[in-house]
Amino acid sequence: MFKITNKTKNYDDLDRQVGAGFHMVFANGNTISVQFGFGNYCEQKHESTGASIDAEIAIWGADGTWYEFESDTVKGYCTPDEVADWIHFAKTTTIGGPTEL
Repeated sequence: MFKITNKTKNYDDLDRQVGAGFHMVFANGNTISVQFGFGNYCEQKHESTGASIDAEIAIWGADGTWYEFESDTVKGYCTPDEVADWIHFAKTTTIGGPTEL
């Protein structure tokens, strides 16, 4: 499943939703979040332009357990090649424990 994510940004004292990235949910239950633009750890952190040379990612398992990147649950400034590698990681790695159905 793919899901577009939005972020609220204030323009001229009006809150507006701006595109911020996407989530992918895999058959193993893991989710990867790829975010870029305003408020994310990327080149366009302070101003969204609709494009960025890098992105912030987060990964969590079906049970809600977040993957730890060294000492944080998000990893910023990832290149497109790094994002592709992390997508493969999320697709092929078990994160957390089994979930109750």
